[in-house]
Amino acid sequence: MKDFIKSLLAILVLLLSCAAFMFGYSYSNLQESGFLEYLRHRQHPPVADAPPAVSLQRCAGAPFVLPTGGWVGVLYGDTILGTFNHSGLDIFGANGNGVTPVYATYDGYATRYPNWVSAVVIRHPRDPLRPDRQIWTYYAHMADATGHSYIVDQIPPGTVELKVKQGMLLGYQGDYNGYSWREVSTHLHFSIVLDNGEGLFLNEMERVNTIDPSPYFGMCLRSNCADRSAVCR
Repeated sequence: MKDFIKSLLAILVLLLSCAAFMFGYSYSNLQESGFLEYLRHRQHPPVADAPPAVSLQRCAGAPFVLPTGGWVGVLYGDTILGTFNHSGLDIFGANGNGVTPVYATYDGYATRYPNWVSAVVIRHPRDPLRPDRQIWTYYAHMADATGHSYIVDQIPPGTVELKVKQGMLLGYQGDYNGYSWREVSTHLHFSIVLDNGEGLFLNEMERVNTIDPSPYFGMCLRSNCADRSAVCR
């Protein structure tokens, strides 16, 4: 019996040590990402240190405007907050669901499939940085956890190739996560997706099918940035 108790205690100590290590590692990553500043802002707005992204901000020489406002808590390529090789940007608004607007970053043609609750994709026939190819921008989480959509009425389910202009309102940030058990905070997930060569977009969830958004915004928005704030460069 004593040997069993000793073994059990040893296992508990090992598990606690692993948990402490993972917390320390995650805390360091979160601190670098700016997400902790977002959480602090939620509790005490004046103490947030990292400057938030500003909706429709456009850096000199960059083709895209920022699609929404808030803290860029997860960057392109990040592996934090339950993500792995993140395929885009997660921008967290501080004011809850259905409040922070989401805008089109560039001129194009919007599609919302009939079963899409929270997402819109925009086709851009000419990549502004590489005019020889077509790209797509993808906007998600524009609904609440129950599936109530915050996408504007002008883009109903079943919309195909609706012409949109840069800065057009698409909807509002939400916390929809596909009825998954894993809850998420209010935010926009944004990514730039490659074309499959036949006029359709590739699977946005795989990073290999997406593009680093940094040069399109004139900001350093990838995981290996030393300065992770959303500032013009």
